[in-house]
Amino acid sequence: MKLSGATSVGLAGCIAATAFFLGAGWASPRPDSGEAVYQQYCAACHDHPGPRIPSRSALQKLSVARILHTLDFGVMMGIAYPLQRIQREAVARFLGVPGVENGPSPAAFCSSREFSLAAGFPGSWTGWSPSPANTRFQPAVQADLTPTQVRNLKLQWAFGFEGDITAFAAPTVLGNVLFVGSASGVIHAMNAKTGCLYWTFQADGPVRAATLVVNDHARRFVLFGDQIGWFYSLDASNGRLLWKHKIDPHEATRLTGAAVAQDGVVFVPAASWEETRSNNPKYPCCTFRGSITALRISDGSVLWKSYTVPPPKKTGVNSVGTPQYGPSGAGIWSAPTIDSKRGLLYITTSDNYSRPASKTSDAVLALSLKSGQIVWTQQMTAGDVSSGGACPDDNSPCGPDFDFGSSALLLSLEGRDLLVAGQKSGVVYALDPDASSKILWQARVGKGGSTGGVQWGMAGDADNVYVAVSDIVHLPKTPGVERPLVGGQNLDPVQGGGLTALRLSDGSKAWFAPSYPCSPPRAGCSPAQSAAVTAIPGAVFSGSLDGHIRAFSTADGALLWDFNTETSFRTVNGVAANGGSLDGAGPVIVDGMVYVNSGYPRFGGATGNVLLAFDVVDSRKK
Repeated sequence: MKLSGATSVGLAGCIAATAFFLGAGWASPRPDSGEAVYQQYCAACHDHPGPRIPSRSALQKLSVARILHTLDFGVMMGIAYPLQRIQREAVARFLGVPGVENGPSPAAFCSSREFSLAAGFPGSWTGWSPSPANTRFQPAVQADLTPTQVRNLKLQWAFGFEGDITAFAAPTVLGNVLFVGSASGVIHAMNAKTGCLYWTFQADGPVRAATLVVNDHARRFVLFGDQIGWFYSLDASNGRLLWKHKIDPHEATRLTGAAVAQDGVVFVPAASWEETRSNNPKYPCCTFRGSITALRISDGSVLWKSYTVPPPKKTGVNSVGTPQYGPSGAGIWSAPTIDSKRGLLYITTSDNYSRPASKTSDAVLALSLKSGQIVWTQQMTAGDVSSGGACPDDNSPCGPDFDFGSSALLLSLEGRDLLVAGQKSGVVYALDPDASSKILWQARVGKGGSTGGVQWGMAGDADNVYVAVSDIVHLPKTPGVERPLVGGQNLDPVQGGGLTALRLSDGSKAWFAPSYPCSPPRAGCSPAQSAAVTAIPGAVFSGSLDGHIRAFSTADGALLWDFNTETSFRTVNGVAANGGSLDGAGPVIVDGMVYVNSGYPRFGGATGNVLLAFDVVDSRKK
């Protein structure tokens, strides 16, 4: 359980030994036996430490929370993904010192903790998108930023997430207050103009989803989910917990997609870690089912719950005799899209984890807002069964892993609505919501793949939909050269990425902006543009795994602005921080400012732990 983010020479043997133990046999320890988990998965390294591998005695000086955080989304996440949550908690309790982590420095807080969330603020962005249509388009009045001014964006402040190596939660901004989660599970309420803190709240698990701020009965609530399946409601004024709800009893449940709300109800999508569990032949794959849960905002009570696949049944055993179950999967990674006019909630689903394949995987689904009943289904890739890179153990072909990781966009063209969805296959589809999801057009924008195509999200305006693609290229490992510990992948620094504008009218290409090769080429760098894009009138913003955030003209794709976040920053809260790869949530634009998190090593990119805030330095602002 190495706690340093650096690549360690000679660690390859340790990782190989750990991988051997992971695959040698499940032999589940007792739930309370942290020592058994340590001996099976950790002792090979930490009982024989090296210069950059901490010893067991060193780990025993760390807090339980710090060790668990390192397993969840720290430098050990690549090794710990196959572990069940109860195993991670057990080994953390076995090794660590009880107690809570120290909170932020008093100097990080605002001189006055009082703030107002009254109506009438000039701009806002709450949740995944400024609107429930998930267009990720900020109108001119709320953006308060023109293409000409974009060229003059300058860094105003940086905020460091202490102890993290990932910064992946999208901020929410309401007037002068910003709310953002972190990989360590801390929700921060801060001044949007200066970055000083008003309050913090510690969740039970890492927070990747965007926070959602809503009104209900004259009160404001901060709503969000964590990576171990809990969904929370906080009092926005002070961070006090009002209620929390376990969304699904499955131990591998994770809440990655932002929730959406309407008329006193919040809709919560659920995905899963279970794909990674299935790499072990002793794991009984698979039993998780994707779902949407409708909760009453006032008290967290369940109004309805809708699953994407039927309950799994035993389908046989694998080659080592482990029981197998199906159907499973079809998780929901992204924020649902609300269609108030039709009374529908649109979701996009992942692949199946095990056979039999369902008709609701790799699909766009429409559900009734009132009941959760599935009204129609449009599947884009049939028979896609894939679990963490492992094929089913029945000599059947492995699925292409072409699930949807991004939300559908509800856009309007000359009074006609279109539902636009981008897939990891590299294909974008436009559906007719008035004709039971009839496909109006489709367009290929990338090669596609398990880490290719459309990953996190598109943006759209009245004319176009803007699509960034990942298409990461993985190079074979060079003999004698050790890969980075986090992510552990060798990325092509030249191939991948690109931004395309598609005309809403027919899906034809309005323009294409090619990606920028890494300069200089380096380990963990790729030009892939996996992160969600954001649009304002005249400009579209796209982040890259090379650490750059760029803005392009919506007219022709010309580059307007470029900032390299992969460097160290002096932070307003005094935490040592650096930027890294841009992946996951894209930038948030409110009241003339651009906010973006930097650091995402999950797929081999560079680590980072910083939230950056940009503003325009000109006479209008001053």
